[in-house]
Amino acid sequence: MSQSNPAFQFATLLANPVNSQNGVVLWRLKRRGSVSPEQLALLYLSLCLSCLGMAMFLASPNATAAMTFALLAVGTVFVVYSRHAGDAEKIVLQGGQLVIELETAGRTRRAAFNRDLVRVEPGHEDSSLIQVSGQGQSVQVGRHVRPELRPLLAREIRFALRTC
Repeated sequence: MSQSNPAFQFATLLANPVNSQNGVVLWRLKRRGSVSPEQLALLYLSLCLSCLGMAMFLASPNATAAMTFALLAVGTVFVVYSRHAGDAEKIVLQGGQLVIELETAGRTRRAAFNRDLVRVEPGHEDSSLIQVSGQGQSVQVGRHVRPELRPLLAREIRFALRTC
């Protein structure tokens, strides 16, 4: 069961079925994209069909070679875009642990911190990421949050570490 809390702008509070006193605080920070990978595949398929139709209409070897090169170039761009369309950051505060999972281009990196020993520091520059460190590890979060909102996210995570 999730609930909104006025203290949190980015997080969701989840009820912990094991221990009803301690809830779970969850931050899901996703990349904002206007086109899903499925929509991109349909767009590419329609582009391929239209290029194939133009190449058949022109029926010259040069037109076919040019269309093939254009489709390969556009296809490469679409593949790179769709690999990063699912990029996300998941931050979970549960019990005595703060767990951060970063998913980039289909690869997931996970770091777990003791909530009493973790440090959350916003970057020194306006557009820098939030540094989460402790126990010899360090992770940067906030890639999918507007730069001016990152200090607010850092304060929210520190608040949750102290109170939840």
